[in-house]
Amino acid sequence: MLDMIIRGGTVVDGTGVPGRIADVGISDGRITTIGEIDEKATRTIDAEGKVVAPGFVDIHTHYDAQVFWDTTLSPSPLHGVTTVIGGNCGFTIAPLGPDDGDYLMRMLARVEGMPLAALAEGVPWDWRSFGEYLDRIDGTLAPNAGFLVGHSTIRRVAMGDRATKGAATADDLDTMRALLDASLASGALGFSSSWARTHNDAAGDMVPSRYASEEEILSLCGVVRNHPGTTLEFIPCVGMFEDFAPELLTRMSLAANRPVNWNVLFVGKGSEAITEHNLAASDYATEHGARVIALTVPFSPSPRMCFDSGFLLDTIPGWEKPMALPHAEKKAMLASPDGRNVLREAALRPTTGFKVSNWSIYVINETFAPENKQWEGKSVAEIAKARGVDEFDALCDVVVADDLMTGFGFPIRPDDDETWQVRMKVWRDSRAVIGASDAGAHLDFLASFNYATVLLGGPVQRGLMPIEEAVNLLTDVPARLYGLTGRGRLETGWHADVAVIDPETVGAQEVRMRFDLPTGAPRLYGGANGIDHVIVNGTEIVDHGEFTDARPGTLLRSGRDTETVTVPGGDRAPGENA
Repeated sequence: MLDMIIRGGTVVDGTGVPGRIADVGISDGRITTIGEIDEKATRTIDAEGKVVAPGFVDIHTHYDAQVFWDTTLSPSPLHGVTTVIGGNCGFTIAPLGPDDGDYLMRMLARVEGMPLAALAEGVPWDWRSFGEYLDRIDGTLAPNAGFLVGHSTIRRVAMGDRATKGAATADDLDTMRALLDASLASGALGFSSSWARTHNDAAGDMVPSRYASEEEILSLCGVVRNHPGTTLEFIPCVGMFEDFAPELLTRMSLAANRPVNWNVLFVGKGSEAITEHNLAASDYATEHGARVIALTVPFSPSPRMCFDSGFLLDTIPGWEKPMALPHAEKKAMLASPDGRNVLREAALRPTTGFKVSNWSIYVINETFAPENKQWEGKSVAEIAKARGVDEFDALCDVVVADDLMTGFGFPIRPDDDETWQVRMKVWRDSRAVIGASDAGAHLDFLASFNYATVLLGGPVQRGLMPIEEAVNLLTDVPARLYGLTGRGRLETGWHADVAVIDPETVGAQEVRMRFDLPTGAPRLYGGANGIDHVIVNGTEIVDHGEFTDARPGTLLRSGRDTETVTVPGGDRAPGENA
């Protein structure tokens, strides 16, 4: 007798081939049969009229801390995700030195938008090695999960306060290499780092990895090549690539003999020139025997900006330190005419790329003071005109009255077919992979954890892309990039990670604030329609939008649960020029 039969659905196996009506048999956590099944089973799911697909693979999350207070890793599994990869952008909570927990939690609170009180209350911070961290969460999670090692973290552990003061010494680098080596040996899936301008710590200084030289990064990539089943993730810069990016990414790939995926590529009408400019880094890499892949989120999420966190606002030159001030000092600065003038003058300085301080375009989405409710749904320009004041003053008045908690953002415009077509061209490009959800991070700022159901409920339901192709992009493509063994497809003998989808109703639900973090802190949250069942290793973890009590997820460890993905030029001597 089988453990489970999913009967009569259209099996879309993840490879991109046309779906077919078939039963799927499962026993001992693996797929035993795909076809007509006469056997009985302990559990039978009627999938007639539904699509039976591999669970989705999300290779860019920040669930490293959430694993301790929410073992479902919500809301990702509600959207069909069965495997997540954390430890991205250079930010992890392991390894851990005796004096580093406070710095790391404050860095995460600042750069990844995780409430500091939730991190302090919800995370034990009592391990030292990366292996001890993995052991603490092994066997506790609903989905499968694996974690990279973060550069900023190992630099902090190796150098202490000097990690944000400048270059590493030879001894520092030896210590970092040893920390990385031990972490990879214990099962970390790879190495991540960042030079992104948006990444500043709680003091307003650059995060540790931003002080690293190219030689430091390449030396650490060289450690990765010694460990099977590992990979690289990196953020070279924000927006249009600077001249250094293609060569550095290429050298990283060759040093590690691994692909490197970079984050993040936003795609839409009007951004085609930047998109092609950045994707050209992959062409440069290919010419030199390396492999560089753009990680692209398949839609344009509208960020919820807030002065309380200051994220994105701190990219305005001269605003790094003010946005890192303690709450009371920041509020006083925004309430003061002199403080506003300091910020206003800094925001007027010439800058490249999108001008964050274009106050007139923002719309007030959520307010908290009773007198501010009248402004919800209004643009800052409309509020300034109604009150007869300067636009920045109008925004600051609302924000101060709301104790800095005002949520505001860009006006939301529905995506048309032409916009989806522009994005789909990139999804189909071998130089890009879908992902970049950032799930578990930017909790009051960004909601892109729902990328899979937005894709299925958008271009697929519009008839612009066949569901077989969409499922392939959400499952097998990222699984093969990371070398996940036996995952990403529905295939006999493979792990039974399965999503049963109603193709007529699938889509993302409305995103709203939910106050369910440790200490009652809020986060953006939204479920999904049409994801009827989510199964991990043969056990159901989601039943029609509700989590079960099961925690069957595998803690993915490099070499055991992953195979090595190399690059054509990776066999050259380490350190040889690209």
